[in-house]
Amino acid sequence: MAKIVLGVGAMIGLMTGTVAAADLPRRSAPPPVFVPVPAFSWTGFYAGVQAGYGFTDRQTVRTAATSVNGSGTDFFIERSGIASLSSRQQGFVAGGQAGYNYQLTPGAGLVLGIETDLAYTDLDETKRRSRGLFGSGSDSAVVTTTRQSLDFLGTVRGRLGYAFDRVLVYGTGGLAYGNVNYQSATSFQLAGVPTLDLFGGGIDRLETGFAYGGGIEYALPTESFLNVFRSSAVTLKVEYLHYDLGKRSVPLTSSSGLGQSLVEATSRFRSEGSVVRVGLNYKFGS
Repeated sequence: MAKIVLGVGAMIGLMTGTVAAADLPRRSAPPPVFVPVPAFSWTGFYAGVQAGYGFTDRQTVRTAATSVNGSGTDFFIERSGIASLSSRQQGFVAGGQAGYNYQLTPGAGLVLGIETDLAYTDLDETKRRSRGLFGSGSDSAVVTTTRQSLDFLGTVRGRLGYAFDRVLVYGTGGLAYGNVNYQSATSFQLAGVPTLDLFGGGIDRLETGFAYGGGIEYALPTESFLNVFRSSAVTLKVEYLHYDLGKRSVPLTSSSGLGQSLVEATSRFRSEGSVVRVGLNYKFGS
């Protein structure tokens, strides 16, 4: 009987301890730790490459005689001295750029920057027009030939944009420069007679002007396979740029066969066009 009483007492004690333990407060699990992802910033230096397509509006190259000394040449000048040729250049453009951006507030906010770039341009066109002295069926003609090319194009520009985290929309404008080549010549052709050069000339020089445009740029994740230089970011951009290197009057003088200073003329050229390009930048900084 005593054993039964002891057994029942042990069971009651065990049950009471279990209930009491259930009423004790449990040790709470540590709260999860949230590590905030740092906001992307466009601040920093960058450098990269770009390539695209360049083209000019259809322009008119005008050639006009400024002086004539001696009779006999007036007739040729009347037929060719005031000439106009339509010219339009287009071709491949490729080069590199470097610059610096400063973002006022990380994440979303204004971005100020400066950029310089230099690109080879395949913009070269030669135009030729022949006008018969005595109508379209004449075997004699005055031929005007012009050539216009842009060897390279460079700019130094400011940039102002707004960042939406990893997307940057911007406008840009500043100085433009490039090496231009202008050539113009007018000659007289008659069947069975050697060509007689009336006047010609050209220039090959560095011209300056201005450029403006805009674009959109996107920053890839740092772990992108394109990040071969382990930079803080790799960015891709699409950009439009309009350049204007101004007008230039090219003096033309008579060639051998008419004598020195017998005929003087000028050809009026203009170097203005647009560039559409894509670029790849490596950003180094915050």
